[in-house]
Amino acid sequence: MSRGITTGTAEGIFSPQEQLTRSQYLVMLMRAYGIEPDAQPKDNFLDAGSTYYTGYLAAAKRLNITKGIGSNLFAPERPITRQEMFTLLYNTLKELGELPVGTTGTTLESFRDADKVAPWAKEAMEYLAKTGMVRGSDGLLTPESIATRAEMAQVLYNLL
Repeated sequence: MSRGITTGTAEGIFSPQEQLTRSQYLVMLMRAYGIEPDAQPKDNFLDAGSTYYTGYLAAAKRLNITKGIGSNLFAPERPITRQEMFTLLYNTLKELGELPVGTTGTTLESFRDADKVAPWAKEAMEYLAKTGMVRGSDGLLTPESIATRAEMAQVLYNLL
């Protein structure tokens, strides 16, 4: 993306079908909305390490963008699912006061696999479906599917 939100996987290569990790997505999302990483993290996830995403994880935790996966862990290198991606997006937009408005008339139950949405992701998925941010494909949300770099880029492009 031209704003420097994301880079390719190598010089001149974007790798759109490559899986996205939870930390990669969170960093790209926060960059897209101008949320700076914490320079001196005071409270972070136990698995935040000392890497390019450490300060972003601390900022996301501090801002209630994420509570992690439990036991004060974020699982930064685990591939991100679509429902995780949309929940982090929803939490970010909510924190910034930038949730989309309006309704398409679509509900979570409009999708054949709505029952596969985890309880912790229902509020986000319902809201984003209602406002048209989550459209699904062939009547499916595929909430447990791993998100690709192309899906992330499309979601951020639609919002920005």
